[in-house]
Amino acid sequence: MSATTTTTSMMAARALFRLELSETMRSRWLAFTAIVYGFVFSGFIWFGLRESRVLGFTGLSRVVLNVANAVVLAVPLVALVATSQTIVRARQSGFFELMLSQPVRRADWLVAVVASRFLVVVGPLVVLLVAALVVGRFRDADDAMLAPVVARSLLVTTSLAWSFLGIGFWISVRAKTPERAMVMALVAWLGAAALHDFALVGVLLRFRLAPSMIFVLAAANPVEAARIAILGSVDPDLSVLGPVGFWLANKLGSGLGLAIGAGWPALLGTFAMWRAHRRLVTTDLVG
Repeated sequence: MSATTTTTSMMAARALFRLELSETMRSRWLAFTAIVYGFVFSGFIWFGLRESRVLGFTGLSRVVLNVANAVVLAVPLVALVATSQTIVRARQSGFFELMLSQPVRRADWLVAVVASRFLVVVGPLVVLLVAALVVGRFRDADDAMLAPVVARSLLVTTSLAWSFLGIGFWISVRAKTPERAMVMALVAWLGAAALHDFALVGVLLRFRLAPSMIFVLAAANPVEAARIAILGSVDPDLSVLGPVGFWLANKLGSGLGLAIGAGWPALLGTFAMWRAHRRLVTTDLVG
């Protein structure tokens, strides 16, 4: 690809990004995600600002820790709802007919819409967590756990958001109607948030599995992988997980657990995004 083509592509992507972001702002998606995260955050303020101590966590570090555990369920839902109907609605509304009449590549539009949705889903969460870090520095400068918890939570939740953004776009490019896309998105969220847990419990009640196999089955779900990574900041020994936690602490350690909890969702999201890109650029977008 020549330098001129690359520059033109970047200019087109920036123009499309501004268009998609303004459309997102007009539809109040940013306000919706901010309200969701703000509600989750404020719901734990009363608990976190209590003076009781849990595993060394007090004050805002406890707030952030509780929020992170709740957000691993909220982020996938917000990401799926924000993306699952994007492509299928653009196809039905005739947007692609207009876009294909312009000197714009499909990949440029996809980059723009992915960037805008990523900003909308992750941006409010970053603002809340960074604000908690700043407030914590002034309110309780001795809270040494706050900065590591915020950094770990940001890394894990951002990776999880990217994972379900990719899944949402893959659903959107595969679905034939917006209604079917929404149903598929809700099924994906329910499967990751609850049904996978029930299935894993059923397998454990039926079969005796090694701790390593239990970890593999659990971490295959990006939500569970994120939970394990966040639990590592609460208890590096992972004693709350029983024999599996003992195996994790001795075989993998907190650092590798964090790498898996952040790396696997990011890898899954990248693969899903690549599949969505491949289908978008090779299929008929009109009709």
